[in-house]
Amino acid sequence: MNLSVGIVGLPNVGKSTLFNALLMRQQAYVANFPFATIEPNIGVVPVPDSRLAKLAEIVKFSENLDHLPPEVPATVEFIDIAGLIAGAHKGEGLGNKFLSHIREVDAVCHVVRAFSDPDIVKEGTVDPKTDFETIETELKLADLQTLEKQKDPGNTSDKEILKWWGVVTKLKESISQSKPAREVELLSEEQKYVKQLSLLTSKLILVCLNVSEEDLHEGNKLELSFAKEVGVHSSQVVAISAKIESELSSLSESDQSAYLDDLGIKESGLERLIKKAFETLGLITFLTAGEKEVRAWTIKNGITAQEASGVIHTDFMKNFIKADIVDYEDFIKLGWKRAREEGKVRSEGKDYIMKDGDVVEFKIGT
Repeated sequence: MNLSVGIVGLPNVGKSTLFNALLMRQQAYVANFPFATIEPNIGVVPVPDSRLAKLAEIVKFSENLDHLPPEVPATVEFIDIAGLIAGAHKGEGLGNKFLSHIREVDAVCHVVRAFSDPDIVKEGTVDPKTDFETIETELKLADLQTLEKQKDPGNTSDKEILKWWGVVTKLKESISQSKPAREVELLSEEQKYVKQLSLLTSKLILVCLNVSEEDLHEGNKLELSFAKEVGVHSSQVVAISAKIESELSSLSESDQSAYLDDLGIKESGLERLIKKAFETLGLITFLTAGEKEVRAWTIKNGITAQEASGVIHTDFMKNFIKADIVDYEDFIKLGWKRAREEGKVRSEGKDYIMKDGDVVEFKIGT
């Protein structure tokens, strides 16, 4: 599955700087895959994963190859959603285009300005909390418009339609009281109706606090404070300096590491953003390793081996036989052949629940 994150923000919050930094990362990635075609407002960025390089080394050694197999990381698709200003729900600015794009993403990333710069006019933006609330308000108002367009079925004996209308009514009341759809308590059987409505506030959210270089050292404290202030979980907030991300994007991998060391930072903002996106959306990766490639595949946490096989190819689900699975740590010590010989490879059936870092070889019938 592809993870897609829509980046939204008011003017002059640093959204364009951050997105352009993502595009630079994309170009480095796409350079190895010349067949890839990316739209200008979409950045496809590889998920940093040090496990792939180790898998490649083991495959080269265990299979007596004279080269390392290619590494294919999981990716995140960042979409620059332009046109957000107050009144977007009424079509002001590029409002209608903005709203249609946001319906298509898995999560919404709010970029809010938490830095001071006398050279950048703070037009349309007040403070991080107010900026966030302005965006959320536009999404809620757009959702109310969607719900108000739904027709009351009146007296009907159709139980399915009555359930649907009950969900519409519940959502309308909650959003009218400024509660986003994602926070409305619904039964599992009611969730399908929310999906049918494509409500904007049903999307999971992340918040990028665009901070100055000087404040980045206090990033964790700022994340906790802002999360508490706006009522979201701290795992949904990440402090990023768009300026630093822009500078990092133009450096080689080794120079990036040296620059981060000089700043006293372990990971780039992008890496932390991707990790929090995976955590917020409940995603994990499984790994495949062979002569052709070593690859990370993104799946929902809690899915079965049979469902996971369908991420590689839909036909795999229909013809699934079993999954040979070895723990990552065992694989990098032994490789496939020795892992089988030493009994470290498990044959799992279709109902096996996948774990992050499982190294898998699916057995598929014809």
